[in-house]
Amino acid sequence: MTLFYRKRNKRKLHQTSLVSSTLPSEPNNLGTSLSDNITHLKNKFKNCSEVVFRDITFGTEQQNQAQMIWMDGLVEREQLENEILNSLIQRSDIKLHPESDPKSFLEDMKTRVLKATQVKELLTMSDVVEGILTGDTILVFDQTPIALSISTKGGPVRAISEPQTEAVVRGPRQGFTESLRTNTTLVRRIIKTTDLKTEIFTIGKFTKTAVVVAYIDGIASLDVLEEVRERLSQIEVDTILDSAYIEELIEDHSYTLFPQIAHTERPDKAAAELAEGKVILFVDGSPFVLIVPTTFFRFFQSSEDYYERFPMAFAVRSIRFLFIVIALLLPSVYIAVITYHHEMLPAQLLISIAGSHEGVPFPTLLEALLMEITFEALREAGIRLPKQVGQAVSIVGALVIGEAAVQAGIVSTAMVIVVALTAIASFTIPAFNVGISIRILRFPLMILGAVLGLYGIMLGLLALLVHLCSLRSFGVPYFAPLAPFRWRSMKDLFVRAPIWSMNRASLRKPDEGSQRGAN
Repeated sequence: MTLFYRKRNKRKLHQTSLVSSTLPSEPNNLGTSLSDNITHLKNKFKNCSEVVFRDITFGTEQQNQAQMIWMDGLVEREQLENEILNSLIQRSDIKLHPESDPKSFLEDMKTRVLKATQVKELLTMSDVVEGILTGDTILVFDQTPIALSISTKGGPVRAISEPQTEAVVRGPRQGFTESLRTNTTLVRRIIKTTDLKTEIFTIGKFTKTAVVVAYIDGIASLDVLEEVRERLSQIEVDTILDSAYIEELIEDHSYTLFPQIAHTERPDKAAAELAEGKVILFVDGSPFVLIVPTTFFRFFQSSEDYYERFPMAFAVRSIRFLFIVIALLLPSVYIAVITYHHEMLPAQLLISIAGSHEGVPFPTLLEALLMEITFEALREAGIRLPKQVGQAVSIVGALVIGEAAVQAGIVSTAMVIVVALTAIASFTIPAFNVGISIRILRFPLMILGAVLGLYGIMLGLLALLVHLCSLRSFGVPYFAPLAPFRWRSMKDLFVRAPIWSMNRASLRKPDEGSQRGAN
């Protein structure tokens, strides 16, 4: 099955790269003439005002000519001045000339003159262009067909702040940023072992986006790791602007409502997933890292579940799963019971609901659809509006529209309560993308409940269960550990067992509290 999707993705990605395939190939090797090389580079960067070319003469009697090239805004200015400019200009004792002994000259530049920590040789014009575009500073010398690339990546970046989409009451406050090196460093600070490996891929014809694959050697599945490498190597697109592009291009099933790749902007969560054998994908320019493989139930677990003691975590997660069921089934069950199964309600409650429906001109299904669509519009408006007014508009709009609809006799009071409780329940889902999936699935279940009653809802849930069991995430069953059933993994599914009981390598007993911190 995995091979099928790999071939499908390859065809799809190849189609998206038709524009890229018509582009001319990059130039050949560098020449020995400094003026020719610089002329070619200036033509290449024509109308690129950010690219800076600076002439440099250095050495005894200023006999050595060079050109320093960098992209303004992508380099660390202080590093550029101290490690390159000052190193060259202040050294008048350099006697070597590139034409007489190129190898000794370059070796002397790298080991004795330049103070930079990362210096590498470039042989082709395409490597020089790529280095400039990625924030390196390039030194091109006269009479030398080899340029030097000095790592000076820098420029303005967003400071590390608290994650916006995964806030917790107790736990670390650091969140990923758009800087790739910052994100990998945040994980390195947590996992301090040489077994944490990182591999880099460059994807995108125009953006040349760096994608880092991180895993812990000896824990991560080799099959999954090899699959990740192969799928990334097959991507042929023009631009990668966010990790969402990578997610859609490497996922197994494109037409399902459910995501097969998890994402997070919390370094602690990424570190925890690495320790469990997952593979993490960092994408330059995106504060969200991808986690593969994943399962359906991982989307309903919050980071805070592991920062509270077992009794509180047990209670909170139990309540969360209860409200997830309410978010999915409450409107459809209400429609089915009111339409077909009156005997399931107590007489007094049935009379009360029937009284609230008196005067409402629409059937229960149309009434529910009207209220659900209205609330979804209010939710979307609250997200798109500026933060200062979005929340107020969504809350006030829901109150005003709900009250006005009841007063006008368009909907019943009971329906407003059902829709409001369903909306509140949907906000308890930690993963926003899965929350959207459940909100969409509510509508077909409501229709099935109106047509066939509770039998229709059961048929819909059965079809949903079959679909979930058929999905795979990089070869891993999506509905695990329920299908296939694994008892050992049930300790961290619907409830969160004590941490000491989830340590597979530990043989401690519950009363050995004094030894828990040791392991």
